[in-house]
Amino acid sequence: MYNFVKKFIGSTSNNEFFTMDDWVATAPISEDSDLMLQMDIEGYEYETFLSMSDKLLSRFRIIVVEFHSLQMLFSQPFFSISSSVFEKILQTHEVVHIHPNNAGNITSKNGLSIPAYLEITFLRKDRIKNKTFTRNFPHHLDRDCSSAQKITLPQCWYKY
Repeated sequence: MYNFVKKFIGSTSNNEFFTMDDWVATAPISEDSDLMLQMDIEGYEYETFLSMSDKLLSRFRIIVVEFHSLQMLFSQPFFSISSSVFEKILQTHEVVHIHPNNAGNITSKNGLSIPAYLEITFLRKDRIKNKTFTRNFPHHLDRDCSSAQKITLPQCWYKY
């Protein structure tokens, strides 16, 4: 079922924006149903996740989100905000796939390489039966996001 409302998702609700909690509360869905979230909201993902209630976050069985401006992780203020977002999500979910969006570049500093954009898929922890890790990237189902240069997930992002 699709529920389209012509508003943006963000950290407050007003004439132009909805919080994720307010949007889901107005959707014609059962209050106890599992949800799936696919999000690409051009940088608003950070404030959206931070303002989302833990109760709502735990309803999402699968979350697919493109994180923007990751080259800013070398900046302390951005690092603080983004690490809070990842800590929040990782309380209830596990990363099951990471794909760099090749529309941006990779920034490297002190041996750490960070793509500007990463598409990350999370699965709620109660849905995981066996944890295994792949070491071959790109995955055969990965596709470039644009005709720009090819970007492969940097080695520092692999789980060993």
